[in-house]
Amino acid sequence: MVRFHPELRQALKSAMAREPFGLPAIVVLPDHLHRLMAPPPGDSGFSSRVRRLKSAFVSSLRGQLEAGVAFNDRGEANLWQRRFWEHMIRDERDYAAHVDYIHFNPVKHGLVAKVSDWPLSSFHRFVERGELPVDWAGGAASDVKGAGE
Repeated sequence: MVRFHPELRQALKSAMAREPFGLPAIVVLPDHLHRLMAPPPGDSGFSSRVRRLKSAFVSSLRGQLEAGVAFNDRGEANLWQRRFWEHMIRDERDYAAHVDYIHFNPVKHGLVAKVSDWPLSSFHRFVERGELPVDWAGGAASDVKGAGE
């Protein structure tokens, strides 16, 4: 995913244009991503939004995929897990814990020593807005269980 982050960014924009949603937090890792999606109030259509994102991303890579990438009988590249974990945020504490989990993920996977060293993360937006210090180390990140891995 990291290699194709410009295509992923465009796929996100495309999916958001067709079915709006906010993206308060995201991190793109080599083989997966974590995101906090915020559909409009009263709308809980996560599945269609995730499907649009995955489809737009794979379509953008059609000519770039290496040999060995498997395609299913519908012509879809098997780049994504078939399912995703959906969790409705209960309150501000739950929101903060999930944002922390997302931002801490590159450290958790041993990709960097500090959260601020991973470039493909919304962590940097949080720092720019003054919501987190640049040396933030991961508050409640370890408290979030079952967040998709």
